[in-house]
Amino acid sequence: MASSSFSATAAAATISSSHRHQSLLLTKPFTHNSLLFKQPNTLTTTPSLRPLKLRASSSVAPLNKTAAVAAAPPPLPDFDFNAYMLTKAALVNAALDQSIPLARPLKIHEAMRYSLLAGGKRVRPVLCLAACEMVGGDQSLALPMACATEMVHTMSLIHDDLPCMDDDDLRRGLPTSHKKYGEDTAILAGDALLSLSFEHVATRTPSSVSPDRVVRAIAELGSAVGSAGLVAGQIVDIASEGDVDVTLEDLEYIHIHKTARLLEAAVVCGAILGGADDESVEKVRRYALRVGLLFQVVDDILDVTRSSEELGKTAGKDLASDKATYPKLLGLDGARRFAAELVGQACEELAGFDPVKAAPLYHFANYIATRQN
Repeated sequence: MASSSFSATAAAATISSSHRHQSLLLTKPFTHNSLLFKQPNTLTTTPSLRPLKLRASSSVAPLNKTAAVAAAPPPLPDFDFNAYMLTKAALVNAALDQSIPLARPLKIHEAMRYSLLAGGKRVRPVLCLAACEMVGGDQSLALPMACATEMVHTMSLIHDDLPCMDDDDLRRGLPTSHKKYGEDTAILAGDALLSLSFEHVATRTPSSVSPDRVVRAIAELGSAVGSAGLVAGQIVDIASEGDVDVTLEDLEYIHIHKTARLLEAAVVCGAILGGADDESVEKVRRYALRVGLLFQVVDDILDVTRSSEELGKTAGKDLASDKATYPKLLGLDGARRFAAELVGQACEELAGFDPVKAAPLYHFANYIATRQN
């Protein structure tokens, strides 16, 4: 790992108010009574978490008044993140298109392709490739895993939209899978994508990657999906609907497992397949968990500040179903302040990496914080 003077001062951030368009300077850490920052050892699936504190800074990025959270000042301001995203997403999309041929039985493969190729930001696969390159690997080493993380993510969306779950009619601006193909086919399409994800990594990862690293990466992905990961978050999320006693600790458990664990797996697997040492793997793990939680905090904020047309999915669903969210428990400004803290803590974990190679991950944290949908 190349040494560097890069250190993220990050989010001593400007916070936007959607009602008054005013800003505050966060000069001390936001106090959040959470598992992640107070009791990291209680999360057995993420033992490497450690609390970090933000530093106050007079260098604050200009406020984007329409963003959920203000961005931190980037270490390489000339880095063209939009071009980077478009290039990587195009690579991933082409690989995904080739991964599922229209073979017999035609209906199931059509349904799999319908959801997998319906657009989306490709956050997880691009992060997987970025982590691989940051630790010195070629993106080709992690491309099959990058595709696998998107297959798993798409499976989770198909199942999450089902009437027995969130009962959503719209996803990525299109009818959800069960609305187009029926519940039976939607369930099977999700199941098939999950199965394909592991097969894809096992059979498509270049032979130059050592088998022990491939097995280790597959284990990371499996852990992120199962009863210690995404499924755990989903079952607790379902049980929390209408529960007035849901705490911040409960909410954090839900989102770490339902959202952050898969994003963590994408980044960690990219680093493993790229040849990272154990110390680097744990640093990117901590980065990814914070970015993963940030993704959900921002999602909660957008759910109450954006329309369905802007989001490409049904807005206000969590409020209507009386689900616990960060704006509900912390207030809108409190949720924004917590998100700003997460940006800073995530970027701190990139200190010590080559700043040129780390630039995509640094900008990614800002992208998640300031995304519009």
